[in-house]
Amino acid sequence: MESYPIPNLYKKLGLLEPETTTTRQRRKNTITQYPPLLLILSTHLDHIVRTNDKLLQSQTTEKITVFHGLKPPNLTILHYVQRIFKYSSCSPSCFILAQVYIDRFLLQPNVSLTSLNVHRLLITCFVVAAKFIDDAFYNNAYYAKVGGISTAELNKMELSLLFCLDFRVKVSTETFGLYCKELKEEGNRNNYKVDRTIIPLLEGLMTDKNKEESNSKFPIPSGLPCKFPV
Repeated sequence: MESYPIPNLYKKLGLLEPETTTTRQRRKNTITQYPPLLLILSTHLDHIVRTNDKLLQSQTTEKITVFHGLKPPNLTILHYVQRIFKYSSCSPSCFILAQVYIDRFLLQPNVSLTSLNVHRLLITCFVVAAKFIDDAFYNNAYYAKVGGISTAELNKMELSLLFCLDFRVKVSTETFGLYCKELKEEGNRNNYKVDRTIIPLLEGLMTDKNKEESNSKFPIPSGLPCKFPV
């Protein structure tokens, strides 16, 4: 894996915003500037979902979780993460933590990332990440509106995720950096030479040591697009 100076790596992924850009300023911008991380992450997840959907057509061992929907949403993964970023005014780092939480969640037996659960799992992991690392965040009623689900659904999924993670939501600096490096390499590749269908993004990170790692509220603004099925 190629080595990058940490500041340059974060900059390439869009994790570092200009010092003059504050959360409130970004919220007021008419045109949202999406960090490169969102395209890289969504492309990676889309590859896993497509592969798993094909594999599971001939299998019946998949475990149904609270994150499963009846049918895949019409919204692509890329548009979904862009929507979350645009309306949540979150730090881009939340999406790195969300990926870590997804990988930890997928350590369960017979659980795969598919088109039926990826959107719900994404919004739930994002909410937990935002509450953990961002100084200010919205309440679940707002995040549910952004995610196209009900508040009751999000509350239920958030609690389920926390128990599945055994409330280990802490991510070490080392783990965070390794995920950033792997995502940067993912963005540099023209195609997926390594099959990552039902394994975490970085299987080597999921050691016993890393497994042990683990309100401020804004008013809900008007004008959000109407609810869509997820």
